[in-house]
Amino acid sequence: MTIFIEVLGWLGALLVLGAYVLVSTGRLLGNSAAFQWMNALGAALFVLNTWWHGAIPSMVLNIIWSCIGFAALWRIRRGKAARGR
Repeated sequence: MTIFIEVLGWLGALLVLGAYVLVSTGRLLGNSAAFQWMNALGAALFVLNTWWHGAIPSMVLNIIWSCIGFAALWRIRRGKAARGR
């Protein structure tokens, strides 16, 4: 189980870092669904990893980070649905 949690943590790190690199290099927009998915999912994986290790401050930060990402995805989806009518 420990190795599985570590793999999830590293995957989360790669997603968040990758999102930052892609936005910083202009390959993704900060308001794109891809960017938000990478951040929200990466942060959610960090939550599991930091909970496992008992790193509560980091866990709380990543819960908030993930919620921000999922809220942005909700707004993106709502906007697309409104334009589709």
